[in-house]
Amino acid sequence: MAEAPRRDEVVGNIDALVEKARADGVPVVWVQHSDEELVQGSDEWQLVPELVRAQSEPLVHKSYGDSFEGTDLEDVLADLAVGRLVVAGAESDACIRSTIHGAFTRGYDVTLVGDAHTAGDKSAWGAPPAEQVIAHTNLYWQFQSAPGRTAAVVETKEVAFTG
Repeated sequence: MAEAPRRDEVVGNIDALVEKARADGVPVVWVQHSDEELVQGSDEWQLVPELVRAQSEPLVHKSYGDSFEGTDLEDVLADLAVGRLVVAGAESDACIRSTIHGAFTRGYDVTLVGDAHTAGDKSAWGAPPAEQVIAHTNLYWQFQSAPGRTAAVVETKEVAFTG
């Protein structure tokens, strides 16, 4: 997150989403990635200090892009009777993209919060600038469709957890 564009805005939006979910009595599930480059327990691996997980909120540790692969996320969601995911975080072009597709193919309705995800600069490897990656992810996800499922992109202020 240190080098991510709009880092403070994105973190602030995620914090607002978490607080709104808590106030509405909606479960908050945290997902934390680790791999050879992002070592579990390292300073870089820690959640940003502005985001504080409540002890009662599940934490899923993952090591693949898709938060469902090799984790107990589906069991956690089933225990909480969750059928719709509101997704925010990092990295837009890796973990976020893999997770929204993974959730959708598993039958979940998936709302991507367009102003609450970000990515680092991977242009050295031929990727577009991070702002374009974020915009493209928001663009194509709003047109995702499948029988019996919904996909949407909304801004933080438009997220409705109830009703």
